[in-house]
Amino acid sequence: MLTVDVIVVGGGPVGLMTAALLDAAGIQVAVYERDREPVHQSRGSVLHPRTLEVLTALDNGDGRRVSDVLLAEGRQVPRTHYATLPDLVGYRDLDTPFPFVLMISQWRTEQVLADLLRARAVPVHYGAEVTDVVQSAGEVRVRVGGAWHTARYVVGADGARSVVRKAAGIDFPGTTPDQVGFVADVRLAEPIEHAVHYWNQDGHATLAPLTQTTTRVFGVKATDAGLTAEEVRRRQAEPLTLAELAESLAGICGRDFGVHSPSWMSKSSNTGRHAVTYRAGRVLLAGDAGHVHLPAGGQGLNVGLQDATNLAWKLAAEAQGWAPDLLIGGEAGYDAERRPIAEQLVASTQAQDVLMHTFSPGGAALRELFSGFIAGGGEVARHLAGTLSGLAVAYPRPDGAHPLVGTRAPDLALTSGSLLRELRPDRFLLVDFTSGASLAELASAHVAVRAAPRPTGPRRTDWDGVQAALIRPDGYIAHAAPSSTGLAQAITTWTEPDHRTTSVRSG
Repeated sequence: MLTVDVIVVGGGPVGLMTAALLDAAGIQVAVYERDREPVHQSRGSVLHPRTLEVLTALDNGDGRRVSDVLLAEGRQVPRTHYATLPDLVGYRDLDTPFPFVLMISQWRTEQVLADLLRARAVPVHYGAEVTDVVQSAGEVRVRVGGAWHTARYVVGADGARSVVRKAAGIDFPGTTPDQVGFVADVRLAEPIEHAVHYWNQDGHATLAPLTQTTTRVFGVKATDAGLTAEEVRRRQAEPLTLAELAESLAGICGRDFGVHSPSWMSKSSNTGRHAVTYRAGRVLLAGDAGHVHLPAGGQGLNVGLQDATNLAWKLAAEAQGWAPDLLIGGEAGYDAERRPIAEQLVASTQAQDVLMHTFSPGGAALRELFSGFIAGGGEVARHLAGTLSGLAVAYPRPDGAHPLVGTRAPDLALTSGSLLRELRPDRFLLVDFTSGASLAELASAHVAVRAAPRPTGPRRTDWDGVQAALIRPDGYIAHAAPSSTGLAQAITTWTEPDHRTTSVRSG
């Protein structure tokens, strides 16, 4: 007997985001979390522009969107670092309502999502460790304690040591670690107003304000780089102490800033791995269960939340019977679209690893050269801004399709409201730019039609001549054309099953 449609294993931000979106799409979902209570540490402390965009599509239930709640509490910073280089990547000119990074503790992001699920009566079971996962042709069972719970699908959002991934037999290859870093949230006797980065032959350290009283500190001592995997495991097994943190800062920065009152202290490594597939039958992976890497700029948390956004609407469509094979195992399937993003993420953090942790004259020269590229504000700076912010992520475009297809839709003005706030995880959005709003007849249970003025301005030249655009629930463009010819077929392609009974397969 089915317990729910979908069981999400893992109650961190990625698991909660997946559950919230599934629930918003009308899917019965339950979350099982191993820990007995929500985390109280900051951990991931940065939300990037694209993440804030996808959080805007999630209704908080009180007239606000989840992004509105977080924006009211976080600190907006218009620039971010790449590999802690001295010249920062600017977000001010990005085409988004959120041209900044939002500094906000991960526990608060998690709490907002958990509060939403509680208000929606979605069960989140804490202290419920999943120890086994078994799937058959029609269902998946998870074991919690001495009981089994059954669902049609299971999403593993249970972190780098994912029980779900292991039970599904999904390989997780990658590199072994060769360094140990320090990370802590502390108070400073010598406060700083803005993030500061130190790099020299003794190591690197960054201090970045999180709140008015708390500062995130992270870095690597040069003597903790170039280790064997066994040395890394041994060093990580030793808890980070306040005295050790102060000593590390003094050695790298020349002073310890009077660090005191830590609320969280940990050690990190530079392991880089990603799953060989994000789906095995009825089991899917999201977030750290699918990719781990050197922690750099909050990319893991942000990519994980964007995994959830890509996954939820497709799984909802499949569970409700309106997903074509294109979304299940085809070229627009979850694995096909998100696994390459994980590969790019791991490669990017490996590049940052070299820039951050090559403590030599050559490493210093490389940092100076690369930082100069960013300072120049040219192609490198634009590429990094698009990649780090998540706004440049695009999915493969079929041959002959309009150049906009596969790219993220900007927050276009509609006749009433704006695009981001019209997105829903259970439907496509057909944006009608025709003068007479002539496409209203194409509305259906899974397609909402909204009239809009023609996009104009220097940022909208790619939209010249476009009469209609079909926007996916996750905000990416499925179809764009200068006329309505072929539009009905495009809608059918994306929203109607290829067969009455759609098989579950990898994809």
